[in-house]
Amino acid sequence: MASLTTFSDEARIALDTLTGRAAGIVSPSLRLGVTGLSRAGKTVFITAFVHNLIHGGRLPMFDAQKSGRLTKAYLEHQPDDTVPRFQYEDHIAALVDERIWPESTRAISELRLTVEFESASAWNRLFSRGKLSFDIVDYPGEWLLDLPLLGKSYAEFSAEALELATLPARADLSAEWRALTEGADPDQPADEMTARRLFEAFSAYLKACKADHRALSTLPPGRFLMPGDLDGSPALTFAPLKPAGKAKNGSLHAMMERRYEAYKTHVVRPFFREHIARLDRQIVLVDAMQAMNAGAEAVADLERSITEILSCFRQGRGNLLTGLFSHRIDRILIAATKADHIHHESHDRLQAIVRRLADRAIARADFSGAAVDVLAMAAVRATREGTVKQGKETLPVIIGTPLAGETIGGETFNGEAETAVFPGDLPEKPGQLFQAMEQQSPEAPIRFVRFRPPRLERTAEGVTLSLPHIRLDRALQFLIGDHLA
Repeated sequence: MASLTTFSDEARIALDTLTGRAAGIVSPSLRLGVTGLSRAGKTVFITAFVHNLIHGGRLPMFDAQKSGRLTKAYLEHQPDDTVPRFQYEDHIAALVDERIWPESTRAISELRLTVEFESASAWNRLFSRGKLSFDIVDYPGEWLLDLPLLGKSYAEFSAEALELATLPARADLSAEWRALTEGADPDQPADEMTARRLFEAFSAYLKACKADHRALSTLPPGRFLMPGDLDGSPALTFAPLKPAGKAKNGSLHAMMERRYEAYKTHVVRPFFREHIARLDRQIVLVDAMQAMNAGAEAVADLERSITEILSCFRQGRGNLLTGLFSHRIDRILIAATKADHIHHESHDRLQAIVRRLADRAIARADFSGAAVDVLAMAAVRATREGTVKQGKETLPVIIGTPLAGETIGGETFNGEAETAVFPGDLPEKPGQLFQAMEQQSPEAPIRFVRFRPPRLERTAEGVTLSLPHIRLDRALQFLIGDHLA
């Protein structure tokens, strides 16, 4: 992304980094970015991350916890006073007390978790205080997908948007907007109401692409889906136009182009400079099963979005000198979420599917010096496994409480009844899944059921256990384990 920033951007990034490094001598910290497209489980992951560390959760693959070297973990005031706080207390209450999934990420937020520990190394114990703060930065993946716009002109953005809108999975949803665009003369005098109608139609098309039955992912500009505090501002009131020559002064084309550039200057560039360029570690959460539910085109679009997301990070390992002036993300975890919706026998297959989706981006990240891993996980496990007899067969099932409105075999659930579900098996090789989906075979659609959060277990002494999970401990070990060694 260095080529997409200005000299002024780089100077401010260097100054911010140097200031942060100086503060880190007294109070060391690590910035962990958490992103993913909507409903991938960002809020749930952060809540489970914090809850399990504070309450000593069951984390057998997390070395610092397993070896008993974690003294305590607690929340502190975050260092960035202008960034909203991640409301951990509200989210844990929703999960534990109400058994509902917390609200999705709508804007950027931050939380500081401080861990006190004893290093496994005698040398480190001699020179380290055994205290490290994790600044967890939660932000929508949709906003991250805006970063490639920094290298695109308005004409390029418009051409790509129109090309995507004609794809089979999008054509019907974009028809109204494309008709309005076709009828709009780019050279006509700038008119606020015309601009607004085009923006509203374009925005409605993008939002329709996010619906469960389409589950499309590559939908910039991201703020059109999640405007945050910019809702209604001129910087968000623009839309692509059909190809035209150089914009004439005072024309609709000139207005749209100016607002597009303002969007990049005042929204996208500061987001990169103030947040993405300051990250040390990153987890990207991917809901591959939602895309598989929607079909082959949703899966192809997810592959496109994963590649673009990973290309936005400053990856690699810095040295002692460059590290004083810039952050580099040296570890990236791509986590396939909601692994509790399938039997454990399919977890490795889910990992293989997501790894194939991200192959090109992973190869680029590995080459630049960043360590990349792919993991099937559930930050909060909503189901348990069992078996049922069906004739002479014994089928592996998952057992949980489907969300109200979920339908299985013609039965619609009310959100209270527990049931056993046979989720089926993912194919042994990823290629088999993609081939079946591309051929639209009768076996291609894979349906996954959504479940309510679990009731927490209690010990014989009445102590409530921490939130159950699948491989959250492995995620923690990869992301932060080396800093607690």
